[in-house]
Amino acid sequence: MTEYFLPPPHRPSVTIAGHTSRFAVRRIFCVGKNYADHVAEMGGTPQPPVFFTKPADAICEGGSIPYPSGTENLHFEAELVIALGRGGANISAANALTHVLGYATGNDLTRRDLQAQAKDKGAPWDMAKAFDRSAVIGPIHLVQDISHLCDAPLRCTVNGQLRQDGNINAMIWPVPEIIATLSQFVEVSSGDLIYTGTPAGVGAIGVGDRCEVSIEGLTPVAVTIE
Repeated sequence: MTEYFLPPPHRPSVTIAGHTSRFAVRRIFCVGKNYADHVAEMGGTPQPPVFFTKPADAICEGGSIPYPSGTENLHFEAELVIALGRGGANISAANALTHVLGYATGNDLTRRDLQAQAKDKGAPWDMAKAFDRSAVIGPIHLVQDISHLCDAPLRCTVNGQLRQDGNINAMIWPVPEIIATLSQFVEVSSGDLIYTGTPAGVGAIGVGDRCEVSIEGLTPVAVTIE
């Protein structure tokens, strides 16, 4: 039995819809620039998937959260999240969906001012993306209960006003291609989450705002900024 000098940290986990057991989170991957309209609004051009990561303990299952330190321009990004139930390397796109355990709504909170500064300097995005409570996620719905999602409206509201109105069928790189491409760079595993990118309409939220993300067929998730 392994003895630790300090107690091991708490293992982050996510609710599974309709189940008492939870999904233990191993790693969080995110895809950038995966909707052409969002790429355009950010001043870029479509390209192969851009991957970045968040720590597992950035998971936030909604509710009231503090405005993050170090930023004056906190943005929401509504996204579909993939939960992997099987791992592997060099997975083919044709076989990729067999690795998916389920799906959830997500919100990739972003310190947009820090991201812009990092881009200008050619520096990493870590402090713009990988901060506490930045990986907002709703309950995971198992594929066995809802099947695979490929055509579903994705929306984000702030204080009840529609801010993002897209469809996951507009992803440049759909779910099988995302998994296949990612697995060429790292060996993915059960417990991994993949945030799949956001459509146009991202914007700032501040103290007192309630931001809700919904995807047809999944449970919405909302955060209120304190």
